[in-house]
Amino acid sequence: MPIQTQAIGYRDGDTELTGLLAWDDPRAHRGPGILVVHGGAGLDNHAKGRARRLAEHGFVTFACDMYGNGVAGNRERVMARIMELRSDPVKLCQRARAGIDVLAAQPGVDGRVAAVGYCFGGMTVLELARSGVDLAGVISVHGSLDTSRPAQPGLVKAKVLVCHGALDPHVPMTQVSGFVEEMNRASADWQLIVYGNSMHGFTHEVGPYVPGVAYHAQSDARSAAAVQGFLLELFGPQGNAGHSSPVIRSAGLG
Repeated sequence: MPIQTQAIGYRDGDTELTGLLAWDDPRAHRGPGILVVHGGAGLDNHAKGRARRLAEHGFVTFACDMYGNGVAGNRERVMARIMELRSDPVKLCQRARAGIDVLAAQPGVDGRVAAVGYCFGGMTVLELARSGVDLAGVISVHGSLDTSRPAQPGLVKAKVLVCHGALDPHVPMTQVSGFVEEMNRASADWQLIVYGNSMHGFTHEVGPYVPGVAYHAQSDARSAAAVQGFLLELFGPQGNAGHSSPVIRSAGLG
């Protein structure tokens, strides 16, 4: 069935945002929702494509906007917004929760919500988990693992999956080790998969072309399989809204 999409305007305080809702039409019944959080470039074709591919398998998805209207495509504004949100985890989580509210309000969503983020978005979903947001799970794909607000014992409610490139110079192994220690101290339900021969941004087939960022097809496919298994663990086969097969296409899901 064709995937339906709709641009949705919403707000976080005074900041006007526009995200992309995607769903499989017609839906047999209500099911889980997936928030997709974009990378550093903003809400681009990569994030929108991931949302559409998840929607093909029965999830209602919402690719949220973390920056605000008129920011994506303007390098100075993008960098300023990244610095603003990275330096204030409370504001970062508030911005992401605005997207969760839009997703949870959709008639096709049954109250179960997970979040997947890429690069900047991976950092964002981990901060959501650290803040105690009541999500079924969060998935960080080549996201930053460092934080100024470590998770406290008992606060992380969401199950956590991290997919990380072993050669990622932007997230060195010292961050990885620190993350492991943090999750253990917090008694979180977490998983970490490290992919050999892959750098930062290994799911981005088209750019950004910057040092330390490169597409890696094998890690893209392997992380897609990990995402598939994690979502099935969270939601079971019924998470695919009655589709004949629960299998998520490996190519391009990341």
